[in-house]
Amino acid sequence: MMTAPASTSPLQHDRFMTRSRRLASNLRDLRNAASQLPDAVVLIDQQQHIRWFNHAAENLLGLRRPQDRGVLLLERMAGSELSEWLRDGAHEPLNDAVAPGRADSQLNVSLLPFGDHEQLLLARDISHLNRLEQVRRDFVANVSHELRTPLTVIHGYLELIDPEDVPELASVLGEMRSQSKRMGQIVEDLLTLSRLETQHDVADERVPMAALLATVRKEAEALSQGRHQITLESNTDADLLGSPKDLHSALSNLVSNAVRYTPAGGSITIRWQRTPEGAVYSVSDTGFGIPANHLARLTERFYRISSSRSRDSGGTGLGLSIVKHVLNLHQAQLQIESTPGAGSTFSCHFGPARLLAPGGSDEG
Repeated sequence: MMTAPASTSPLQHDRFMTRSRRLASNLRDLRNAASQLPDAVVLIDQQQHIRWFNHAAENLLGLRRPQDRGVLLLERMAGSELSEWLRDGAHEPLNDAVAPGRADSQLNVSLLPFGDHEQLLLARDISHLNRLEQVRRDFVANVSHELRTPLTVIHGYLELIDPEDVPELASVLGEMRSQSKRMGQIVEDLLTLSRLETQHDVADERVPMAALLATVRKEAEALSQGRHQITLESNTDADLLGSPKDLHSALSNLVSNAVRYTPAGGSITIRWQRTPEGAVYSVSDTGFGIPANHLARLTERFYRISSSRSRDSGGTGLGLSIVKHVLNLHQAQLQIESTPGAGSTFSCHFGPARLLAPGGSDEG
């Protein structure tokens, strides 16, 4: 509490006391409001000693009052994921951490600057969101599995019908075959996404990049059917450590997108280059380009810049989402650069830990 100056008049003293009571009331209201928040809030000093925490912190973080006041937060969180995160500096938010106070709950935790050399630790219970996300994944996977069989049957019967036997329905049969094939590809992509979303790591194998790049180029040329100039450039013979199947899916997705969205007569360049930070696989095209306001959402499933153009090209709307998940499993990053009307470049940045020298020794 504030103390009044020694030499004050009665009127000044009354004003001072009124202001002090108002400030004290506001402070109580603020503390009471923070105490009722569903998120855990912990105030710590410059040395990370606990100064104050709300009721949610008792429930989620296992803190107890008054014995935990003044205790070093790092020691109080010993044995939990938060301890290692705090020891490393807590520079980035911690996602999906097990709650120290409730083993059946997951937390998103962040550390924010507060006041003079103090910090606020905020922890939010995301268990219900994780459960909803799991329900969504299960639903997509189950529906995709159920759709696979009837679509296979429909497509099989359509293949048995010869358009020459019913020439008046030739165009209809062609469209039905095309759409059933596209639906089948959507189902396969959904199943791939469901698998990738439930994976936390990959079974690492050597991925020979020379052979993979040659395969990707052949696939691009087959899809292009001579409509584009396709070039492969490489300044390194480094291989990758990871899943051959998943990496092939991701890298070929980027090339097939470039072929689909580049007008006839355009060029597509596939590059594999060594950099000071690792290595980069990139695909550049001279296609339509992408407006800047769409770039941040391109990896969302079924997100389309132009619905008609995407459907005409035969895309499923899931390719870039698959690419993002594959790269995440390989601790790699996707970077997108594009200029409307001038083309786009999609780059996959791999760290040195994922690089292997030809012949079986590590590069990183």
